[in-house]
Amino acid sequence: MKAVAITSYGGPEVLQLREFETPIPTADQVLIEVKAAGLNRSDIFQREGNYPPPAGVPADILGLEIAGIIVACGPQVANFKVGDKVCALLAGGGYAEFVTVREGQCLEIPADLTYAEAASLPETVFTVWSNVFQRAALKPRETLLIHGGNSGIGITGIQLAHALGSRVVVTVGSDEKGQNCIDLGADFYINYKKQDFEKELMQEGVDVILDMIGGDYVRKNINILKPEGRLVYINAVSGSHVDLDIWQMMIKRLTITGSTLRSRDYEFKKYLTAEVKKNVWPLLESKKIRPVIFQTFPFSEAIQAHKLLEEGTHTGKIILVR
Repeated sequence: MKAVAITSYGGPEVLQLREFETPIPTADQVLIEVKAAGLNRSDIFQREGNYPPPAGVPADILGLEIAGIIVACGPQVANFKVGDKVCALLAGGGYAEFVTVREGQCLEIPADLTYAEAASLPETVFTVWSNVFQRAALKPRETLLIHGGNSGIGITGIQLAHALGSRVVVTVGSDEKGQNCIDLGADFYINYKKQDFEKELMQEGVDVILDMIGGDYVRKNINILKPEGRLVYINAVSGSHVDLDIWQMMIKRLTITGSTLRSRDYEFKKYLTAEVKKNVWPLLESKKIRPVIFQTFPFSEAIQAHKLLEEGTHTGKIILVR
């Protein structure tokens, strides 16, 4: 099979199409013919050598989410069959013509979604559901602040929180991105290039914050959280070593937590897949939420796709398609 491989660590130009052996499914694995693969910022980190995959996962083929058709099943597969159209959460290897994954990480594609739309869902939906609705226990009528509202995580968080009755505020880098977020269900946006989100939100406060920035945002986040507020980290692109006012955390009874998804064990991912199927898939099927695709590229243009991802000018997902 052909796959987009990292030939060395570095910029987008290190990505090349190369030949690999087609994997063979074993036990409860399915073999998926990949029709589309989603790009995520973690792909950039791995390409640069800063995000090694878990043991047993190919280090030279990127890709954490895909959609396609099952073409073979291992002997222990019980819930899928050859010909099923699925999307799947991966630990890597998605930028390829074929990939194997355990069946518990797969979901049937809703009938009216394209492969590109389906491939845009697993990484962001699983991450948001796990962190915002499970760890932070966001409730209807509470206010959620999402830093980076135009990102893949952001657009998913906006739509899910809005659909389930919460108020949503986002930070973005332009008014155009902010308006895009409003169109998806955000109640208002803060342009961090013109406004200080701490000053804007200090008076009313927020209940839950989803942050991928870290750095000096930590202090500001804590200052604007209401009593019993929850602060959830899924990345720390501006720095993970920060000053923490423990006294303020105690006085407000705050919860500060975070998680990574890629390294979690199979049983957790299987459980999370079932939770997403139960709670999120009906919202897709009823059109209360929708995939948002910014642009698609053929696999042969993975370099251009990564360049666009690095620019950060997009709202929505960037997808490789076959």
